[in-house]
Amino acid sequence: MITVMGATGHTGRKITEALLKTGENVLALGRSESKLEEIKNSGADVLLGDTTDSNILTKAFCGAEAVYTLLPTDRRSPDYQARQKQEGEAIVKAIHESGVKYVVFLSSLGADLSKGTGLIEGLYAQEERFRRLVNIHVLLLRPASFFENFYDTFGLIKNQGIIGDSIVPDRAIPMIATRDIANVATEALKSRDWKGVVVRELLGPRDLTYAEATRIFGERIGKPNLTYVQFSDADMARALIEAGFSKSFAHLYVEMTRGFNNGNFKSSEGRNSENSTPIRFEDFVDELADAFQAIDN
Repeated sequence: MITVMGATGHTGRKITEALLKTGENVLALGRSESKLEEIKNSGADVLLGDTTDSNILTKAFCGAEAVYTLLPTDRRSPDYQARQKQEGEAIVKAIHESGVKYVVFLSSLGADLSKGTGLIEGLYAQEERFRRLVNIHVLLLRPASFFENFYDTFGLIKNQGIIGDSIVPDRAIPMIATRDIANVATEALKSRDWKGVVVRELLGPRDLTYAEATRIFGERIGKPNLTYVQFSDADMARALIEAGFSKSFAHLYVEMTRGFNNGNFKSSEGRNSENSTPIRFEDFVDELADAFQAIDN
């Protein structure tokens, strides 16, 4: 059996589906009863539970040959970092108590830095917790920014006719499709062919600027004049708070984007054939456009 945390999310859902297709027994752990019911109908065992409850996590991990873990922190949490710490400690305790030996963790590029990374600081802390475990084999996946983050721009496009964020328009950064992350995680969960703590960076096919991604998306949805606007840190934080996210999340988010703007998040090994993944933004944009047009009609 393989346990998948966050089984209703961007990566977890894809991993669960891929494992089931290859005949693996899967326990899907999530926080949405309705979405878990859909996964159950696909053949997985499911467990509904709070990710800060180590007893629930231990139950989910017991008997598993491998587990996929992440920190599924709510962006509305009043203290985002405290919630991450709670979740991280609960996961590590459950791993220790359940006896599972192989763990795949969704981390991030930049998680090698202990401070100045905003939202990513919690991932650094979790990696350090994993490093303190004894006789546990942990694969730390460090992907780049998700293509799927552009789903969050739909409201802005509809209401203001722009895409905006606090990232510099012409700063090329690594971006990746979560499908590529899921494919790597799925193979690792099945093969369990590494020892100790191993880092694997996943950088997408190439670095991409927000201005270029906006142009590609705009052309695909019939808005060739769609432009990208860089918001100030203060305006970005204000917009996130007005959208319902917590002040804690908002301020950590702009600290993270400031790190991207300053070029702080760098690959430790440089781009190569092992960390470059196949799905291009030009390939992914059809999926993005279909979702946008479904709400725009």
